[in-house]
Amino acid sequence: MDARKAMTVRYAMVIDTRTCIGCGDCVVACKTENKVPAGLNRDWVVELTEGTYPNLRTEFRSERCNHCSHATCVYMCPTGASHHWRDTNIVLVDPAKCTGCKACIAACPYDARLIMHPQGYIDKCTFCHHRVAKGLDPACVATCPTRCMHFGVLDDPDSRVSRLLRTRKWKTLQPETGNEPNVYYLL
Repeated sequence: MDARKAMTVRYAMVIDTRTCIGCGDCVVACKTENKVPAGLNRDWVVELTEGTYPNLRTEFRSERCNHCSHATCVYMCPTGASHHWRDTNIVLVDPAKCTGCKACIAACPYDARLIMHPQGYIDKCTFCHHRVAKGLDPACVATCPTRCMHFGVLDDPDSRVSRLLRTRKWKTLQPETGNEPNVYYLL
C-alpha cells in the first residue's frame, strides 16, 4: 500500500496559546483515557519564556504527535506498523507489526514517540481515534478547562478549526520539514 495515497479527511488540532495556562489537564486526560503507563506521556506541556524583565512573555504549549499529512515516520517504518488511519492524516502504530527498530523515532521531528516497556513497541498520540470514530473530541480537548484546544476536520470550511485558522494568526512547529503538521498554535 502506498503511504502517500490521497487522504479523504484531514483532522486538525488548534491550540490557543493565549488561553492555555499550562495546567497539564490535557496530559492527565490522555494518560487516563489511553491507559498510558506511569513515567510515559503521549503529550506534554512546554513553557516558553521570551524577553527580559519587565517585558517577559510566557507561552504554554500543549504538544504531541502532529499527525502530519506527509509523515516521515510513516514512510520510514520498514514494517508498515506506522500508518495513516482510514484514509485520514491520523498516524497510528500497530503494536503487532512494530519491531521496535526506532526508525520512526529518528524520523519524527517532534520527538512525539515513546517506547512502551517492557513490550518494546513504539507508541504515540492517536488523536484518540477511538473517540473520533464515535464523533467525540480527543480526551485532551474534551477535558481542557480553558477550552484553548479545538479539534475538527481541516478541509471543512465551516468547522471550528477552519474558522479559527482563517481568522487568527497561527504557526505550526517545524513546517520546513515538509511533513505538513496538523497541530496549529494560535498566536
